[in-house]
Amino acid sequence: MRATSTKATARTRVVILGAAGRDFHNFNVVYRDDPGVEVVAFTATRIPNIGGRRYPRALAGELYPEGIAICDEGELEVLCRKHSVEHVVFAYSDVTHAHVMHLASRTLAAGADFVLLGPQRTMLRSRHPVIAISAVRTGCGKSQVARWLSRYLRRAGKRVALLRHPMPYGDLEQARVQRFATRADLDAARCTAEEREEYEPHLVFGNVVFAGVDYQAILNQAEQEADIIVWDGGNNDFPFLKPDLHIVLADALRPTQVASHHPGEAVVRMADVIVVNKVNVASSTAIKEVSDQVRMLNASAPIVLAASAVHLDDALARGKRVLVVEDGPSITHGGMPYGAGYAAAVEARAKEVIDPRRSATPDLLRVFEAYPHIGNVLPAMGYDESQLRSLAQTINSSDAEAIITGTPIDLAALIKINKPVLRARYDFAEAGEPTLASFIEGFLGRLRTARHGSG
Repeated sequence: MRATSTKATARTRVVILGAAGRDFHNFNVVYRDDPGVEVVAFTATRIPNIGGRRYPRALAGELYPEGIAICDEGELEVLCRKHSVEHVVFAYSDVTHAHVMHLASRTLAAGADFVLLGPQRTMLRSRHPVIAISAVRTGCGKSQVARWLSRYLRRAGKRVALLRHPMPYGDLEQARVQRFATRADLDAARCTAEEREEYEPHLVFGNVVFAGVDYQAILNQAEQEADIIVWDGGNNDFPFLKPDLHIVLADALRPTQVASHHPGEAVVRMADVIVVNKVNVASSTAIKEVSDQVRMLNASAPIVLAASAVHLDDALARGKRVLVVEDGPSITHGGMPYGAGYAAAVEARAKEVIDPRRSATPDLLRVFEAYPHIGNVLPAMGYDESQLRSLAQTINSSDAEAIITGTPIDLAALIKINKPVLRARYDFAEAGEPTLASFIEGFLGRLRTARHGSG
């Protein structure tokens, strides 16, 4: 009887595989206050300087007085055996289906169950309408659409709060709830280049951005300032909030990747409206292929065609040797060989797009080794001050006559660059019928009808 009682009261031991974002959210929503579960560790990958830290007590709750260790993903088997782990929960995004199943195989071999938490268990409900923007891969253009949408909604008289998928790379406790309205707010929070790439363009558009670690607390604050919520997703993850309208982007330049990555395939199956983006630079064959792939997974969602128009600040690149700096995550784990900066360089008739490897520092050379698909572009790596220094050194040591930046941040305001800097800007544009605007107007009309009906 004593043994049975001990077994009945034992907590289920869990490891959460993450990358500083979805993992913390899943813990907060599903496990934090469950006395029947003990999360013994998070694991970390991709993001430098996350492993070896702890998820702090103030965020972990009363059941975790010492917080929770964050270990390297390579320690998975050791953790499972050391702590007799029963469940390993996969909680990050934009990886191939094969990658997920390799981790599942490691988990099973270590004696634990492999778990995927779905939207119904992890989505928060807002008291305001929510429009969520997701994608099948990183780099499809979600934030372009989010910026366009926020302006459309403000013109319709709505107070908009934009919630961004988390990137809590600094002090986790201080980042519990983050509100950004100015660039000074980004400076005060010591945001990395990767965070700035997502937040700064919204601030230029006049949006107030909410992000952080504890999304129930974040949502509670955002709801006080808005009457409609826009979720700007990260990577190809599904939303943290239950959407009333779910817009999902696919990339016409990557037509074979609609169903290749997790959880992008699930996301496109969940969509209410699907936007096939970048049709202005894709072939008609590729546009048809991606549309056919989308339709195979989701037969009911309407498909909207969109352009991602790129333009340079001026024509200084013509006939010059240029070094191109691109958005970091899109080029690294997003799997893109190049982005908007390279496209702008070609369109501007630059004489040469030089290979940044020629001047790259050793730590940036390791980035190229880790992501061999990268073309002659430099990802804007800046997870910490050391990487920013390496980025500046690589740029300034190059023999380029000008720098073209495809990253959405003002890179020259973040690091000192000894060459002219041209920014490649890109925005969402409708490219056919039906339009995304027609579906947004229909959504707002339904809200008006529901409000009048309830009154």
